[in-house]
Amino acid sequence: MTLTKLASFALLASATFSSWAQINTNNLEEVIKTSMARFDVPGMAVAVVQDDQVVFAKGFGVSNLNTNAQVNKDTLFGIASNTKAFTSAALAKLVDEGKLSWDDRVIDHLPEFRLYDSYVTREMRIRDLLSHRSGLGLGQGDLMIWPSTDKSIEDILAGLKYLKPASSFRSQYAYNNLMFVTAGEVVARVSGMSWNDYIENNILKPLHMDNSRAGFSRIPKSNKNWAIGHIPMDGKLNPFFVNYLEDFRGAGAIASSVSDMSQWLRTQLAGGKMPNGEQLFSEKQQAQMWHPHITSMASKSAFEAYHQQFRGYGLGWSIEDYHGFKKLGHGGGILGMVSQVTLLPEKKLGIVILSNQQAFSALSAVTHEVLEDALELEDKDWVEDLADKHFAGKQKAYANAKPDAPADYQPQLPNINYTGTLHDDWYGDVIVEQLDGKLRIDFTHTKRLKGTLEHYTGNTFIVKWDEKLLEADAFIRFEMSSQNRVNSAKMRAVSTAVTDFSFDFRNLNLKAK
Repeated sequence: MTLTKLASFALLASATFSSWAQINTNNLEEVIKTSMARFDVPGMAVAVVQDDQVVFAKGFGVSNLNTNAQVNKDTLFGIASNTKAFTSAALAKLVDEGKLSWDDRVIDHLPEFRLYDSYVTREMRIRDLLSHRSGLGLGQGDLMIWPSTDKSIEDILAGLKYLKPASSFRSQYAYNNLMFVTAGEVVARVSGMSWNDYIENNILKPLHMDNSRAGFSRIPKSNKNWAIGHIPMDGKLNPFFVNYLEDFRGAGAIASSVSDMSQWLRTQLAGGKMPNGEQLFSEKQQAQMWHPHITSMASKSAFEAYHQQFRGYGLGWSIEDYHGFKKLGHGGGILGMVSQVTLLPEKKLGIVILSNQQAFSALSAVTHEVLEDALELEDKDWVEDLADKHFAGKQKAYANAKPDAPADYQPQLPNINYTGTLHDDWYGDVIVEQLDGKLRIDFTHTKRLKGTLEHYTGNTFIVKWDEKLLEADAFIRFEMSSQNRVNSAKMRAVSTAVTDFSFDFRNLNLKAK
C-alpha cells in the first residue's frame, strides 16, 4: 500500500471463526480517495462484508459533475453485468421450486428459440445460456441491444438465428450478453411475470434491497440519488447519461447501491440464506452457480500478481483462484460507469465497488488492497502498480486509434452512388443518404448511431458518429455492382483497443435492399 498500515490488526475474537485480519477501514478510506484521485474518478461507493457483517459502506465524491450531488451508500449506479448473477439466482429459485431444471432444453420453455445451427438449437440447455459457451463470439449481436435500441424481446429472439457462430458449441469461452437476455426471458415464461417484476418481487424485495430496481425507468421519480457516467476525453471528464443498460434486461439492467448490494453479498456468502434467516436459493443450487462450466487460459500477469492458477465461468459468476483461495466475482461496464463484485467464500469476505467513471483499474486497486488486508499479504502499492499499467495501456491504445494513411489511395465515386438502404438479417435496416453534400449513415433502430461518412480510399469510408463520446469510429467498405451501385457493405471498428466490444460492427452482413 502507498499508505502506512497500522502496526497490527484486531483478530476476530470468537473461536468459532477462522483467525484472520479485520479490514482496516481507516486505511481503506484513504486508499479509496487515493485511487479516485489517481484515476480521475468523480464518484465511488464501496461496501465490505466480513463474517456476515457489513463492516464498511460509504460513498465518496460526486454522482454528477454538473450538479455536484454527493455520493453516499444509497446512491444508485448501473451495476451492468453484475446483473447476470441475479438472473442466475432467479433461475436457481425456479429450479428449487421444481419449475425447471438446469438441464432443460431452452426450446422447451421458448419454443421460438432458434440459433444458426439446428443441433445447437436443439441441445442448448438452461445452464448453457449462463456460462458463455454457446459458440457465439465476444459480444456478438450486441448491436440489437447496444447502445439503447428500439428492439423488443421478440425482435431479439428472432435475430439470434442469423448470428453465425464463432466456435463450436461448448468448446470455447466467449463473453456474450444475448444468451443472458434469453435467460431472462426464460425466467419470464416460467414465472408468468416479466424478468423485471420477478427480480424485484422475488429477489430485491426479500433481500430488502429497497432502493434497487430492475431497470432505470423503474426508479421512482422522487429518488434523485442516482449517478451519471463520466467519460474522459480531450483532457476532461464529460458527464454522459445512459439508462443503465435497460435494453440488456437479464444481462445488465439492474440499478443498485452499495448499501443494497451488501445484502446480496451477505446472502451469497451464507449459501443462499438471507439476512432475515430465510433461504433465497438452496446451497445445492449455489454449488451449481459457483461451479466452473467453462475454463479459459490463466493469465501470466495474473499469476505474477496474485498466483492465479485457473480461471473459468460458472452460472453468472467468474471464478479463479487468488493466492490459493477460491475467488468469485464479476465486473460490469457501461459507457462512463463500471462496477466490481468480489467474494472470498472461505474467508467470508465480500466487496462491492460502484463508480461513475470507466477506469476499471481504480476499482481493482481498491479490491486488491482489501484482499491484501484480509489475507495479511505482503504490502504492495496496488494503486500505483495498476495506474502505471492503465495509463501506459491507454496511451498506447489512443496512439494507435487513428487509421494509418492508405498505402494506395484511390478516389471515391460520386456520393449518390453509395446511397440507399442496407439490411442485415439480425440488426435490420441501415440507411446511407446524401444530406447537404455529405454522406450520412443511420442505424434505424439505434438513436445514438447516426453519423457522417468521411472518405478513406476507394469505396472505403470512416464513420464518424455524431456522438464522439461513443469512441466507436468504424470503417465501412462498400462492394459495388457493375453499374457502380452498392451491393453490400462490411464494417469494423477503427480501433478495437478503444472501442467497446459491444459495438460489434464486424458481425454485420449488410446487403442492399
